[in-house]
Amino acid sequence: MADSTQPLLSDSNSSESKLPPPRSLDETIEQCIGNFGWAQFLQAALVSFAWVFDAQQTFITVFTDSEPTWHCLDSDRCNSSSNLCTLPNETWSWDFNPHVSTISEWGLQCAGSLVKGLPASSFFLGCLIGGLALSTLADSSVGRKNMLLLSCLIMSLSSMLTAFSTSIWVYAFLRFLNGFGRATVGTCALVLSTELVGKKWRGQVGAMGFLCFTLGFLTLPLLGYINNGNSWRYLYVWTSIPTLIYCCLVRCFVWESPRWLIVKGRKEEAVSILHSIGSSNAITMSFSNLCLDVQESSNPDVYDALRILVKKPWSLKRLLAVMAVGFGIGMVYYGMPLTLSNLNFNLYLGVVFNALSELPAFLITFFFMNTIKRREALIGFTALSGISSVLIASLGRQIGSLQIVLELVSFFSACTAFNMTLIYTIELFPTCVRNSALAMVRQALVLGGVFSPVMVAAGRENQFWSYVMFGLVIGLFGLFVVGLPETRGSVLCDTMDEEETKNLTKEHIIG
Repeated sequence: MADSTQPLLSDSNSSESKLPPPRSLDETIEQCIGNFGWAQFLQAALVSFAWVFDAQQTFITVFTDSEPTWHCLDSDRCNSSSNLCTLPNETWSWDFNPHVSTISEWGLQCAGSLVKGLPASSFFLGCLIGGLALSTLADSSVGRKNMLLLSCLIMSLSSMLTAFSTSIWVYAFLRFLNGFGRATVGTCALVLSTELVGKKWRGQVGAMGFLCFTLGFLTLPLLGYINNGNSWRYLYVWTSIPTLIYCCLVRCFVWESPRWLIVKGRKEEAVSILHSIGSSNAITMSFSNLCLDVQESSNPDVYDALRILVKKPWSLKRLLAVMAVGFGIGMVYYGMPLTLSNLNFNLYLGVVFNALSELPAFLITFFFMNTIKRREALIGFTALSGISSVLIASLGRQIGSLQIVLELVSFFSACTAFNMTLIYTIELFPTCVRNSALAMVRQALVLGGVFSPVMVAAGRENQFWSYVMFGLVIGLFGLFVVGLPETRGSVLCDTMDEEETKNLTKEHIIG
């Protein structure tokens, strides 16, 4: 690993002055701190750790809202194959205390799919609305760091309050609030960590967040197993307290993105942070060579970033295309773990295997992101996920072992496509709207998640409504990536004009 004490920008008397002056902010960052020193690594690791809590809140309902096992009390009027809803209450009983799940505590075992899926759908709906309401704040006025802190704080406090829910309706509202706060956690963490490095390390740093998400996912079956037989409320308490502690760490130790500060005209603060990333020796920083129109991104209104994003035809086309791809991926990514209870397989092992399947997805992103073409890879992984998902339904529930293998293939492919879509989005849009664009794509991913719990509940009776629909949606929507530009190894632009000029130059060369 290269030494992080390399000067950020050499003095005019230095030998480095012989190098051509950087033409953009991305090239300046690449020249100054693109070698990825220890300061950048520690910063990226701390920021990426937010994904751990993001994963816990995303998939916690797999255990808190699962339907517990039960047994017969009267063998003459009851057997294990009986329909629970047709049995008198005195003929059967739950295997554990009814408080182990929201389904058993509030007597929802015979409720419709809409009611059973309401808490999970409310969470994703909260993510959707929260992303729309908060997405541009990180680009316009609040910044990446403060938005990350605020989101984690809302997520933590709402999770703590969820433990005191008194009914399914209160529970669903608090899950909505939790999703509202959680909406921008992954976006801010990903953008903040990747904007500290140059293009050489962009994919690897982004993959750190995906690894942390996997670790957070893996903690859930462990917490669920430890809590087996106890109230579901403990899971929300155990996941909220560490998030509060993390908020304190973010407040004290995380830096704001120098790129964002420079784009907003706060160059002195950016220089101070770059001094902290670099050495303690005297560092000179000059922005006179930067081709950066600060006025374009100095948004007086919090939603100017979104208006700038959709104003240009090429930008709107890119946004709609990646959002369509994200919708299909999100339906499978968020829906597959929820369908595990529909398979003839152990729930805890199924969740563990799903979480572990994110590891190879992370490794592919981390080691091969610099060599993989974005468009071809996204088409391939979405197609593989779609085909595997459709095959699950064609096998039927009797072949549980083969079903879980296909489920893992489908989920792994969706995970890899999920990771690549986020990195691809970062490379498609300039700094002045990057966080907003990434937030909108994550909203599309979450929108797919809004529909998945209801489809999973309907799939308990007919797997067509879960696995077949998942497969068709991700396979067809993955084709929207055709027509988008390839961004592998490209330079990150900072303004819309700079991005447009780069595209025109590339088209001229190809033409």
